[in-house]
Amino acid sequence: MKVTNFEDRIHVIDEDSNVTSVIKNIVEPNEQEDAFYVCDVGDMVAKYKTWKTQMPRVEPHYAVKCNDSPIVLSTLASLGLGFDCASKGEISKILKLGVEPSRIIFANPAKPASHIRYANTSDVKMMTFDSASELYKVKKMFPEAKMVLRIRYDAEVAQCRLGVKFGCDPVLEAPHLLQLAHTLGIQVIGISFHVGSGCGDPPVFYKAIGAARKLFDYAEMELGFNMTLLDIGGGYPGDKGTSIDKIAYYVNKGLDDFFEDDTVRVIAEPGRFFVASAYTLVCNVYATRTIGDNQDPNKHTMYFINDGVYGSFNCMLYEDRKVTPQLLKINSTTEYPSSIWGPTCDGMDVIARSIMLPEVNIGDWIVFEDMGAYTLSAASAFNGFPVPKVHLIVDQPTWYFLRDEVCLTNEHFALGNDNIRLGLDDDFSAKPWTYPELPVSMSISRFDISNGEQYQEHVLDYAKP
Repeated sequence: MKVTNFEDRIHVIDEDSNVTSVIKNIVEPNEQEDAFYVCDVGDMVAKYKTWKTQMPRVEPHYAVKCNDSPIVLSTLASLGLGFDCASKGEISKILKLGVEPSRIIFANPAKPASHIRYANTSDVKMMTFDSASELYKVKKMFPEAKMVLRIRYDAEVAQCRLGVKFGCDPVLEAPHLLQLAHTLGIQVIGISFHVGSGCGDPPVFYKAIGAARKLFDYAEMELGFNMTLLDIGGGYPGDKGTSIDKIAYYVNKGLDDFFEDDTVRVIAEPGRFFVASAYTLVCNVYATRTIGDNQDPNKHTMYFINDGVYGSFNCMLYEDRKVTPQLLKINSTTEYPSSIWGPTCDGMDVIARSIMLPEVNIGDWIVFEDMGAYTLSAASAFNGFPVPKVHLIVDQPTWYFLRDEVCLTNEHFALGNDNIRLGLDDDFSAKPWTYPELPVSMSISRFDISNGEQYQEHVLDYAKP
């Protein structure tokens, strides 16, 4: 990925700076009006460390649809992640980063014919299926493909239930599809499932892994397939304050109980886990309107901000997402009935209908955390309102860790920026610092399933190979 615009680079911030200080330095000159993001690249690296510590056997394949920012993809590719792609467009983006085709799974069970042909010419062999029609298409267009059967195993609680669209019944349909693949001479290498995006039902992973084991045995013993891949899909939370501890417990237990033989490769398709908390959205209040008078019990103030459900908040429409507004500046301690609205002329463009807020003035800023997943990737410029710009930042140790990787070179980083007005001077040698020796000692929070309590465990950070 070639970076030609200085403002699009990742800005290295000093040890006294953070996301909040960067936001304040962007808005303080009073020249900024448009909504904008601050993306902390170091947050994604920290998530990778957590993943490798919690589920060391599971290879994450990032779901590109969640957030396809070039810097997100380059950062995760530099960390060695694989990728879950749903179209030839997404495959093309990943291949242009220099990622090997073997690190891509074409995880869309219903693919247009031209996309299958593109996967063939691009040597992306791993693909999912859940129907007979898909097998017939593959037989005709890509007979050398390595197919992964997707079964349905829904979580009882999820932000987005994907089983309504994809996944065959593991008992009634899966054996017949495996038989058909065998008859057609198509190679099936594994089983996949997706319990639902934003899973709130951790035990479902254990049950789904058990169901996959039964199909592994059937495919190998009855049909002679060489089953080498288990894909446990997505569903991992990524907001601040959330944890994958419980999911990791059930995943690891499932692998120990049903896939003790570590010759089976295990992958997953996390999306929001890696990017949700890395992005913070900052919106400007450009208009207000008070409804009712002091005698009206329904009196409240409407605040209009310059991003809405047709932009970054589209996640509120399709996954019923709730967001928490935070004021960058507190004008008073008394709170009043309020509502927050997006900028378009559509009455559905509402962020919060009934909340309590201190008085907010025109020109004030409202901050929304955890806005990296399924926001920008589906945002539009409806009514002519622009998609917010993203300011990229990274702390010094993470910059040092990433700067020599394959997908991220020194040209991707900036040591000074007048817009952000934070970070290191361009003359880096004038302010030397020492990067700590790796591996780095760290503590993580784990979940003890026996008593439902959190506990701290001292582990070693993962160093670059």
